[in-house]
Amino acid sequence: MKPTPRTVLVVTSVEDVTANLVIEALNKRRAQVARVDPADIGAELMFGATIGDGRTEWAGRLRTPSRDIAVEEVGAVYYRRPTPYTARFAGLPEHHRAFAATEAQYGLGGLLNNLVGATYVNHPAALGRADRKPAQLQAAARLGLAIPPSLVTNDVEQARAFAAEHGTIIYKSFRGAPSTPGGGASAIWTQRVAVEELDDSLAVTAHLFQQEVPKTADARVTAIGTRVFASRITTPDGALDWRSGDWEKLVHEPIAVPEPIQDAVRAYLQHFGLAFGCFDFALNDAGGAERWTFIECNPNGQWAWLPDADAMADAFADVILEGWWQ
Repeated sequence: MKPTPRTVLVVTSVEDVTANLVIEALNKRRAQVARVDPADIGAELMFGATIGDGRTEWAGRLRTPSRDIAVEEVGAVYYRRPTPYTARFAGLPEHHRAFAATEAQYGLGGLLNNLVGATYVNHPAALGRADRKPAQLQAAARLGLAIPPSLVTNDVEQARAFAAEHGTIIYKSFRGAPSTPGGGASAIWTQRVAVEELDDSLAVTAHLFQQEVPKTADARVTAIGTRVFASRITTPDGALDWRSGDWEKLVHEPIAVPEPIQDAVRAYLQHFGLAFGCFDFALNDAGGAERWTFIECNPNGQWAWLPDADAMADAFADVILEGWWQ
């Protein structure tokens, strides 16, 4: 018989301040929490688990300097932003580094991602499915959300034809810029593209072009379980991408989410098997009625900077503990 679940496993890096809010909310409920960064594998993270001999599920221990937990007693996994496995093995020769990181990912990661009966918020496999913009746009459109006309291509002639048909177009990266060689963060913001900028270099890789959506503001909708939190975001300079400016100057206001949008957002989470997602919408005035256009959903987005972050942390704790924590 499977042991009674007792522990919430928080899989993330030590620098993750967003996870701290959820851990605080879990602590208030007196839940047992263990924070683990898989990239600590080594002396800071030891583990062992067995299966077989009549046992059909993995059983064993996971040990950090402050925690010693039974993997079969994990009731929920809050999967946030762990350090990449490759960082742990940065001092090894390249070939050895790649092998060690892959073995850790598929061994330890394979164990942590397959805990029977555990609630995942969100499961890494679901994150992988939901993190592709082509899949996001298709799901949103099929669920009845308005989306901008979009083109995925590496063909300059198709890009030029798209621009000719749709007027002002924008370019968005699919995943964002990789870290700098020194490990620093970098970003590629949404930007307008002129037809004369489209050339044969497009053939090198995939590109996402969209018709620009005229907007009066943006909306960030954070869905956690069945609860929906939303803020209208405006920028003093009317920036095309609000993330590119000074976040201190952003104006946040509460906004009511129309019921059809709420229903579609919940259906979107269900479609991808998610418990949580950060949705971005463009807002504009359509003859007196505000029009909501789906832009994207980050299935592991940041939310601690939003005005109702404390309420969101409580919602996360509710979802993580639902159905198993007494």
